[in-house]
Amino acid sequence: MRTLLYTLLLFAANLLIAQTATKEQIISDLPEIEITDGINLHIISPEPIQYVDLSTEQLTGDLPATNIARIKITDHPDSDEKGKIKIPSVLFNGDKIGVITVVAQSFVAQYKVVYKNQDNLNIITNIHIQPEAMQPVEFEKMTFSNLELRKFAMDIIQKKSEKNPIREEKNLKLSFQLNNVYVISDYIFLDMTIKNNSNLSYDIEDLKFSLEDKKIHKATNNQSVDMTPLFQLNPQTHFRKNFRNIYVFKKFTYPSSKVMMIRLIEEQLSGRTIEMKVNYSDILKADTF
Repeated sequence: MRTLLYTLLLFAANLLIAQTATKEQIISDLPEIEITDGINLHIISPEPIQYVDLSTEQLTGDLPATNIARIKITDHPDSDEKGKIKIPSVLFNGDKIGVITVVAQSFVAQYKVVYKNQDNLNIITNIHIQPEAMQPVEFEKMTFSNLELRKFAMDIIQKKSEKNPIREEKNLKLSFQLNNVYVISDYIFLDMTIKNNSNLSYDIEDLKFSLEDKKIHKATNNQSVDMTPLFQLNPQTHFRKNFRNIYVFKKFTYPSSKVMMIRLIEEQLSGRTIEMKVNYSDILKADTF
């Protein structure tokens, strides 16, 4: 009986591993994309691209944007200065050129590239990486991609802003609010709103986050540590009346002798600047969602 139970448990474990293991890829199973001379192929990823591998020197490319890979056929001479034959510059219709590997934050996508001559008017100039082409990549435990952070931030933004913000500063007909603080795993989300009660629109030059001493006896003794958000939901910098955004940080702590200082700076020379101090107790009261 004990032997039978052990066998069943072993079978179940192997079955679970088989279901969760990443499938091995072989070239013949890869999705096929076509490319031709003089036309760039743009591969668009739903999340930032970490790097792109091109398996052959017949292809070259770059990253014009964080989530776009631009690939083209390399312009090669037939021979080098010494007369040594280099990579063929002539390709024939249907030639298999190589493999493109795109590595994003949470997945890998691979494509085999086939040459089509310029007479083919159906050449695709851009493709969006589809879920079926993605293979998951395991990173450190509880590390979220920008795509996942965006989803969490959207969940927050769909909530109604708190009637009574945690912190609020008013100056120069501006209201600067920390609506709420949320935490998920090792990430802290700051839900913030700026209200402009003047008729002049506001252009954000910078929103600076730093840790600073609560009591500054001498300016030279102030130890300020800049903090940069890992992610922000809305890159907008211009607004007329109300602007709400979510800023995401990796988990941090600071002693009671320090505060988080948030500075909103306008783009104009005589810009309207407003500051907010956030105590660590405000962070400790963070909600989950």
